[in-house]
Amino acid sequence: MNILISACLIGCKCRYDGKDKNTIDTNELKKHFNLFPVCPEVDGGLSVPRAPAEIKGSKVINTEGRDVTEEYTKGAMAALKTAKENGCTAALLKARSPSCGKGEIYDGSFSKTLTKGNGILVRMLSDEGIAVYTENEIDELIKQKTEGNL
Repeated sequence: MNILISACLIGCKCRYDGKDKNTIDTNELKKHFNLFPVCPEVDGGLSVPRAPAEIKGSKVINTEGRDVTEEYTKGAMAALKTAKENGCTAALLKARSPSCGKGEIYDGSFSKTLTKGNGILVRMLSDEGIAVYTENEIDELIKQKTEGNL
């Protein structure tokens, strides 16, 4: 089974701060899934490192006050294309990100305040019927695959 995965979760140093979030057991994931890594921010044309960004209303704004909605949207569209071309039925994405956050994201105040919402890529994937999980839901993702629900 093919799934999209946030590249930062498997060791790619593509986050805004030039680091990764490689805190998961990729060997365990590879027993169950073929992984297709994506980074919507980089794929949308943003650099590493880059100014942090959060969703504020309908826009993605970085700490420098720049509207980077276009780059986030472009990168999310590229990731969605990768998912479709590879038959991905699920995605494992980085929680709270303005691209990849599911269920809660930062509120746009840059005060580490969370609010209900989804990142741009999560919205696109959900609209296409692709199930989205965060790194906090790996056990559930594996369970759904094992039970034949994906």
